[in-house]
Amino acid sequence: MIKKIVAAFCLLCSAVTFSQQTNSSPYSYYGIGDLKFEGTAENRSMGGLGILADSIHLNLQNPGTYGHLKLATFTVAGSNSGTTFKNATGEDSANRTTLDYLAVGLPFNKLGVAFGLMPYTSVGYRIQNTVQGSDGLNRFRRFEGEGGLNRVFAGAAYRITPKFSIGADFQYFFGNIDTKSLIALPDFGVQYPVRELNQAYYNGASVNIGANFQTRINKKYDWETSATFTPGSTLGGSIERQTATVAIANDGREIVVNEVNIGRSGGDIKLPSKVTFGSGIGQARSWFAGAEYTFQESNEFGNRFDNITEAGFQSSHRMSVGGYYIPNFNSFTNYFSRMTYRAGFKYEKTGLVVNNESINDYGVTLGFGFPMNSTIGGSNINLGFEFGKRGTTNANLVQENYLNIFVSLSLNDRWFIKRKFD
Repeated sequence: MIKKIVAAFCLLCSAVTFSQQTNSSPYSYYGIGDLKFEGTAENRSMGGLGILADSIHLNLQNPGTYGHLKLATFTVAGSNSGTTFKNATGEDSANRTTLDYLAVGLPFNKLGVAFGLMPYTSVGYRIQNTVQGSDGLNRFRRFEGEGGLNRVFAGAAYRITPKFSIGADFQYFFGNIDTKSLIALPDFGVQYPVRELNQAYYNGASVNIGANFQTRINKKYDWETSATFTPGSTLGGSIERQTATVAIANDGREIVVNEVNIGRSGGDIKLPSKVTFGSGIGQARSWFAGAEYTFQESNEFGNRFDNITEAGFQSSHRMSVGGYYIPNFNSFTNYFSRMTYRAGFKYEKTGLVVNNESINDYGVTLGFGFPMNSTIGGSNINLGFEFGKRGTTNANLVQENYLNIFVSLSLNDRWFIKRKFD
């Protein structure tokens, strides 16, 4: 038992050392990058639905559900994202494989605790173009960025009654975002391009409060309602800037001609508040269908370093509809009857507005839960697919058509069992 705890803790710590470019979207240029999905693969397969309180699966979207755990749970997930970028003139594509989360949940009668690590935002882009001004002269520009913020969390929930539970997560955010811009003005007679490097580090804390309510309708159906609230918080920021004139070698390398270290400055940012409410109905271990709505205040920051006048932020909205179906949870003869089949739909108004166009995200999801043994309520592997579209080709913007494939492992066991015999 102790070895299991140590192993899980070591896996969580080792994830901090992972260095991976987890994004390829040009929209991650704005703000502090793209927000990552904060739930598990099981939730994501149902359109992002985070209502359910499960006895053997962690629900990382609502800390109020931890109190319903019956088994100690360790879960880990990763995903592969293939994206096609399309604008008015052409197409391009990219592929990324990432670690999505590591988490542990522990039950203690009416109390449940959980802790883990997952990415919060991701930055990864490389944009270049040549713009001709009204004076007929060309300006070459290239922008690159990578990094993002991570989220470490620890929380607990308590079942006040068999029907109602409440809980909270303490969240700590940290991470680096590195960006580079290169501007060349050959038509102006400028010999060397000008390069600017920005290295930003952010850290800060927040809380996430959740509640869950369950009851029986007509002694047959289970009705479940869930709500979460995350108040606004501030992340401390520190940005180090360097500028240089560079020469571009034939192989594309940038050779520094003259460099100036501008120094370090502050750059605190405010994370907006967020509220989520969802409800659904079903039969335990058979089926469930529900809907969930999320509202988030408008961000108060634009691009990290540049005054981008063509972009801004509005309040964001997200709607998720989904559920699951298990043909026969107790079947010992038909494996496919014990499998969990999940599906859902999501629509999100991300809040990002570029060239007066709202950047919206639509997607459909499909998922499968594979039991790893014949034990009822045992460990399982979850496989999910997400097909979607984000952005638009209007106003010279980019439309992203994506296919995300994600897989998770959920290991369940009974820990902290009192010995009956010495």
